[in-house]
Amino acid sequence: MAAVTGTVWAIDIGNNSLKALCLSTERGVAEVIGFENIQHGKILSSGNVTEDEREELIAISLRELVTKYDLSMDEIVVSVPSQNSFVRFVNLPPVEAKRIPEMVKFEAVQQIPFGINDVQWDWQLMSEPESPEIKVGIFAIKNDIVNSALNPLAREDIEVSYVQIAPMALYNYLLYDRPDLFTSEDQAVVILNVGAENTDLVVCTKSTVWQRCVLIGGNTFTQAIADTFKLNFDKAEKLKRTAPMSKYARQIFQAMRPVFTDLASEVQRSIGFYNSSNPNVKIKKIVAMGGGAKLRGLLKYLQQTLQTPAERPDSFKRLALNPSVSQAKFHESVTDFGIVYGLALQGLGMGRIESNLLPRAIARSRAWASKGRYFITAACLLLAVSLMSFGKTFWSKMQYDRHSPDRLRWGTILNEVQAASNDEADIQMQKDELKASIENAFKVFDYRDTVMRLVNMIDAARPNEKNNPQQAQLYEAFARGDAEEVRAIPRKQRKQIFLTNMVYRFTTDLANTQFQEMDFSQQMSAYGIDAEAQRTLERQAEAARLAAMQQVASGRSLYGNETTTTEEQKDSGFLVTLVGYCPYGYSEADVRSLLDPPNTGNDRSKWGFVTRLEHMDQLADPNEYPFQVYDKINSDSYKLDVEVVRLDEGYPVGTGVEKTKTYSTSIGSYNIQYQLTDIPLVDPLTREPVSAVLKPDGTVGEVNDHWFTLKIKFLWKDAPEPPAISFNDPYQM
Repeated sequence: MAAVTGTVWAIDIGNNSLKALCLSTERGVAEVIGFENIQHGKILSSGNVTEDEREELIAISLRELVTKYDLSMDEIVVSVPSQNSFVRFVNLPPVEAKRIPEMVKFEAVQQIPFGINDVQWDWQLMSEPESPEIKVGIFAIKNDIVNSALNPLAREDIEVSYVQIAPMALYNYLLYDRPDLFTSEDQAVVILNVGAENTDLVVCTKSTVWQRCVLIGGNTFTQAIADTFKLNFDKAEKLKRTAPMSKYARQIFQAMRPVFTDLASEVQRSIGFYNSSNPNVKIKKIVAMGGGAKLRGLLKYLQQTLQTPAERPDSFKRLALNPSVSQAKFHESVTDFGIVYGLALQGLGMGRIESNLLPRAIARSRAWASKGRYFITAACLLLAVSLMSFGKTFWSKMQYDRHSPDRLRWGTILNEVQAASNDEADIQMQKDELKASIENAFKVFDYRDTVMRLVNMIDAARPNEKNNPQQAQLYEAFARGDAEEVRAIPRKQRKQIFLTNMVYRFTTDLANTQFQEMDFSQQMSAYGIDAEAQRTLERQAEAARLAAMQQVASGRSLYGNETTTTEEQKDSGFLVTLVGYCPYGYSEADVRSLLDPPNTGNDRSKWGFVTRLEHMDQLADPNEYPFQVYDKINSDSYKLDVEVVRLDEGYPVGTGVEKTKTYSTSIGSYNIQYQLTDIPLVDPLTREPVSAVLKPDGTVGEVNDHWFTLKIKFLWKDAPEPPAISFNDPYQM
């Protein structure tokens, strides 16, 4: 929705400065009529700034802005950081337009990784009107992030009209200002917005956007200088800004070199992940924005490392400047104004992304306040109409005796009123029936936490500090990511189970339902893990999701039509297949002793993973996990297979990671770094070998980790009577 006044202010409060940009369309084009780049008294993210001092520094910058400009008559658009935000584009099955909001809400509940009441969320239709597919974008961010961004403005009586995630504002800016970069749907441009604390990586195409927050920013470079030269943060920041003119420039850039490498590696890893999910899209260019992008040598280093053209804009192509605006001063801040440019475009109704994450309570209060004058006018009209009605009634009473035909006419009108009243009663009855139908439709959500409780029970049975207190130090170190402390315990003595795949299926006939045969293995190739198998699994998951959405669109149940007969009582429950790997022990027997040791009795210290699942009612509240291992002695209900992790045979997806090495070479005056895959598979934390060492003849020389497949059935003790709920398709997690 465009600003009513044709003028909008965009505000971005960063850790280093407050950026504000005022755009107007009164001359038919987007024109800058005001801007500010107000440096805070201190960098807000430095370690010596308290929370109270941070609020005061922001307040001072805002007061400087409102003192110089009157913001009360214009729309205000603000940005929120990308941390704890969620952006997802999904395709919906073909439905009527009026059904789209209902389906988007269903999809949002399933997709957003936070509680729906803990976030502000919005959606937008992204497909073209003539397109046969229905593509929507879902945008969400946690409430506390939005409130934290709005509180400083509220204290200065600045009323906000729009709230947008910073990466979406960058997408609006690039799509509007640089349309020459988007010649086809299979080309993408990456924006790197290097801020003080984080770097927003935004992959932009003509119709979609993908974001990731990299926890490396300008402060990381400053801290590297501070650590190298034993300086405090403020002195290190000053040294970083003056490095090109310093006689110690070489030493300063040498101190920052590891951060250059880390940033390039994170960017390369993120682009690689995006390419694996979108193999047909080619990265065309990298556009660097933000204060950190001004760091000397950064752009050149990224271009050499990533082998992709990179640029830092020095002007905006489609933005006009009002004669009253200083062109020289504005162009000094171009790299800082990408976010506010995109925010202002949205406020003027010229942005591709139009979602608004302003809290609904604030939006409603502003809407009611804007309608106050209409209420006053309506009240006056109502009073005038009322006075006229009273006059009309008095006049009609005087004429009553003289106009007997009128009585007959009024009698007819009364009959019509009675008929209307009867119609109203019928409508009310239909309303009650529709309400009951709606309540019945929502009953499908009564058991939506059942699978999560099953997953939590399985996780609680794995070895941890509670189940294996002798190695509590191992689990705590692993949770902290302390690889050195983890390696202090020999790998083959670590009682750990890593689950890489889980497939579950619900059935109302647990005894007679068979496990589905599924291939979890993955072969190594010359280029690493075979990506085609992963894409096949993703297509299967997408097909299952679209089928479920089709059922919602047609008004049918999501839960099948299995029924039970009165002749035979059948048990309901889940068939679960768990796949993972384990570093413990030297042989298959050792791994089995950790997973399912025999003859343990009631000695909990001897219990294994499966044993704890069997006795979960003794380890936790029985009401928390209403499941019970079903018919374990039957091979159709329970089966455990253990294999050695070998590169020449299949192994589960997610078993370890490929070991990579970084190499460098010089070509002329350029130093180029690149990475190659090295054998074997290694532990992602400790970098220890996971796969077996093979002899030249192909036999196993040294066994490292084992992988396993566990098929097990669980009885759902308080399952509802069919057909209240039933899943007929497996879902892979």
